[in-house]
Amino acid sequence: MKIVIIGGTGLIGSKTADRIRKQGHEVIAAAPNTGVNTITGEGLAEALAGASVVIDLANSPSFEDKAVLEFFETSGRNLAAAEKAAGVKHHIALSIIGVDRLPDSGYMRAKVAQEKIIRDAGIPYTIVHSTQFMEFLGGIAQSGTVGDTTRLSTGFMQPIAADDVADFVADAALAAPVNGIIEISGPERARLCDFVARYLKAMGDPRKVVADPQSHYFGTKLEDGSLVSDNNPRIGRITFEQWFETSARK
Repeated sequence: MKIVIIGGTGLIGSKTADRIRKQGHEVIAAAPNTGVNTITGEGLAEALAGASVVIDLANSPSFEDKAVLEFFETSGRNLAAAEKAAGVKHHIALSIIGVDRLPDSGYMRAKVAQEKIIRDAGIPYTIVHSTQFMEFLGGIAQSGTVGDTTRLSTGFMQPIAADDVADFVADAALAAPVNGIIEISGPERARLCDFVARYLKAMGDPRKVVADPQSHYFGTKLEDGSLVSDNNPRIGRITFEQWFETSARK
């Protein structure tokens, strides 16, 4: 089976490609740096020719509200049209748990728009809603840092390792479309501020974390349940300690 991964050279894409290739399938890692661009359409028809499955892991280079919306809408529409023309049988997209609960975030609004395009396209699909990746804990810390203090939300998070995300996405690609949402999550839940404090301590970073319920998370205020799922998500196997020892120290 030929499977095209849009964003196939990125963090999740490269890991997913390795997993699917090991199961004997042909994988095309499609990205602008491999000559495939979902915004301009360059190389898209050629990459999708003969493909049965497309996995969309593309992400906007800009998080500015207008730019990110334009990216996901343009990319989504171009991809849907190319998939129809190629006769693709299954579209998989990676999205975010809580995407529909944070309308103040321009990024989340853009992902909601992307999901609507997928549902309306008429191509069998699976949308994988994931919690935040453990690999982004450092970026979350930086987003709240002023001087030697990091001010962060008290909302809960349940981060998942990229290796677990890749396992779940690969599984979805090789299974039948669900025409709905699969939720995936890490194995441990804690307040965002506490998780980041734990990460910084493990890294030997001296920044002080201040818990602030009013602190924004990439432009939006979090409630306790904004970023987590209580809808029986599929749970990853990699704990924070395992991830830190094998990945964060690299």
